[in-house]
Amino acid sequence: MYKIAVMGDSESVLGFKALGLDVYPIEDVETAKTTLRTLAKENCAILYITEQLGSQMQDELDRYKDALTPAIILIPGKEGSLGIGQDNITKAVTRAIGADIL
Repeated sequence: MYKIAVMGDSESVLGFKALGLDVYPIEDVETAKTTLRTLAKENCAILYITEQLGSQMQDELDRYKDALTPAIILIPGKEGSLGIGQDNITKAVTRAIGADIL
């Protein structure tokens, strides 16, 4: 069975636990990279990562850009949105259909 997980600073991700998602409060980039690799191997279908954490490990996220799983989606953290998540979704839609409809 596939699972959905959330990674980021504890204040940003702990609320997702109430929704039944697997929550990984992470404070440093090296732990985040290791956790990402582990989740990718363990049938994680969707992985939400805070934009602040994702911006620090973009090279690792690029490895999974064309992979079927996990679908990595950047979400705003406690500091607010950096606009990275929206940009990634726009690029993915443009690649998929050939035009920017957003």
